[in-house]
Amino acid sequence: MEQYDSRVDAYIAKSADFAKPILTHLRDLVHQASPELKETIKWSCPFFDHEGPVCQLAAFKQHCAFGFWKAGLMDDPYKILNQQADTAGSLGRITSLADLPADDILIQYIRQALSLNLQGIKTPPRPKVPADKGAVVVPVYFAEILDKNLLLKEQFEKFSPSQKKEYISWFEEAKTEATRNKRLETAIEWISEGKIRNWKYK
Repeated sequence: MEQYDSRVDAYIAKSADFAKPILTHLRDLVHQASPELKETIKWSCPFFDHEGPVCQLAAFKQHCAFGFWKAGLMDDPYKILNQQADTAGSLGRITSLADLPADDILIQYIRQALSLNLQGIKTPPRPKVPADKGAVVVPVYFAEILDKNLLLKEQFEKFSPSQKKEYISWFEEAKTEATRNKRLETAIEWISEGKIRNWKYK
């Protein structure tokens, strides 16, 4: 895997003007932190991987996000992390470069996150919760995505049970894994914008 990925260039280029300097700066800091980190795209967002995901960028209409795949396992001496949001929500809403911690602090955290992967430290398995009758049953693969992205989870939780089920049924009806993954990528984009499954027809 190459260190840089042209799809990340395209992602930044199509982002809102306010987001471009934020995304570019964060991208540069990641590569300053370690030449081992390689870019890729997962769930329609830029990721930086080595021995698994390390950190992620995301751009929305009015804010950006940056975070760590294993934030919940990281030390947080500068109290900058939301450790309940393992991926895009780790640093909260970012609307300008002024919202970011100092460069040397972020580089320190990026290196710490990479170290967790190099040590083979894994996130604990999700606890099994007994399902209530009538409750929306979220498939494990989608629950893991929601757990890694607090901002996405918050938007999904705002939907009514029937609106949640519309998305889940769409995933489950996919005939192949490739189709399901494509639907997941589309859903992540729509849910992040607060759109229900059939928003085009409303």
